[in-house]
Amino acid sequence: MAHYAFLDSNNIVTQVIVGKDENEDGVDWEVYYGEKRGQTCKRTSYNTTAGQHLSGGTPFRKNYAGVGYTYDSDRDAFISPKPSFDSWILNEDTCCWEPPVPMPASDSDERYRWNEETVSWEVVNV
Repeated sequence: MAHYAFLDSNNIVTQVIVGKDENEDGVDWEVYYGEKRGQTCKRTSYNTTAGQHLSGGTPFRKNYAGVGYTYDSDRDAFISPKPSFDSWILNEDTCCWEPPVPMPASDSDERYRWNEETVSWEVVNV
């Protein structure tokens, strides 16, 4: 079982479906589904996140596609919408958005949230 993402004219994912495995029955399913829907169709891997395959396989298109994600043909990658923080930047290797300051490591049950005004992490009182 494989997953396929349909793209609008701006390369934004409009839907993700479960479909036939790549080249099953000798068919290029990206082309088949794309022609059937009249949209560009790209295969996506449920097991790929941040450029890593979760079970040690070969990563595929950097991230599993979701509705609203952008397909970047230059990177051959699915990229999530940018968080609403101007300071966050796209990591070119993982194609994930990251804050300019890494979240602090914590051995306790502390939780953090990003503060765009101070461009820093702050502890959330729970």
